[in-house]
Amino acid sequence: MSYAIRAEGLVKKYGDMVALDGVDLEVPAGKVIGVLGPNGAGKTTTVRILATLLRPDAGHATVGGYDVVKDQTRVRGLIGLTGQYASVDEDLSGTENLVLIGRLLDLSKRDAKARAAELLEQFELVEAADRSISTFSGGMRRRLDLAASLVGRPQVLYLDEPTTGLDPHARQEVWQVVRRLVADGSTVLLTTQYLEEADQLADRITVFDHGQVVAEGRPDELKRRIGGQTLQVRPTVPADLHEVGRILAELTGATPAHDLNTGLLTAPVSDPMLISALVRRLDGAGITADELGMRLPSLDEVFLALTGQPAQESPQDTLAERNVA
Repeated sequence: MSYAIRAEGLVKKYGDMVALDGVDLEVPAGKVIGVLGPNGAGKTTTVRILATLLRPDAGHATVGGYDVVKDQTRVRGLIGLTGQYASVDEDLSGTENLVLIGRLLDLSKRDAKARAAELLEQFELVEAADRSISTFSGGMRRRLDLAASLVGRPQVLYLDEPTTGLDPHARQEVWQVVRRLVADGSTVLLTTQYLEEADQLADRITVFDHGQVVAEGRPDELKRRIGGQTLQVRPTVPADLHEVGRILAELTGATPAHDLNTGLLTAPVSDPMLISALVRRLDGAGITADELGMRLPSLDEVFLALTGQPAQESPQDTLAERNVA
């Protein structure tokens, strides 16, 4: 297997604080790897090292076969980086921003204009190409930011929480762009605090906690790793909740969880045949259900089991993850 990124034993310290404590990471070429972790887990520090913006205190990493410390210029020629906040100039138009970046990358004026036009079409921004960025919606800005990171045709793209602060519609727009990039052969390392985003986009997921990798695998592998499936049922008549809960408890041996907002009862199970037994018991009791089924744990539940805390990060990150250059 060909790997676009390989890291072994990465260590980074800020004074007495250990941001990375022996991180190993492998990213196959042409795939999307989702990097998850709670606040301060080391995700952004890892991206900065792989982007040659930080030097590791120990360990070794290569991108496209080039060392991120010894071959920085070559690595930078292979990568693109989109951070949490737009890097484009709001006083310029979409075209002017992309042409400027092209010129900074030593493209001729003609080639820079041609590349800008190509990207504006690819990202469906042609109609807004000559408008000031200050008039763009959040989704349009993020698409332009992605376009800006692709001016140099990078082989590897780092997306550091690219949809932070976007509404669901704008987030879907960015997801579509990422899918197209991967279909065209790009390799993507995606850090995100939205677990649905990782579930939608990532071929494999690496979970960070306290500067270490605590789990990795395909989304379905991680879901199965924490054990079993979940049996869920929502009775049609709210008055039946107590009886349904009693039946679930008898069948599963566990106290069902009750979502007060949705009326959904859930309980962990190891035997998928229990759903048939539940249907028979409900039918015998004359109870109907609007929802009844089995599911694997969600990535949220996996994340909570692995790290002991929910995935949602605070707006302010730690010194190691945000403010140290």
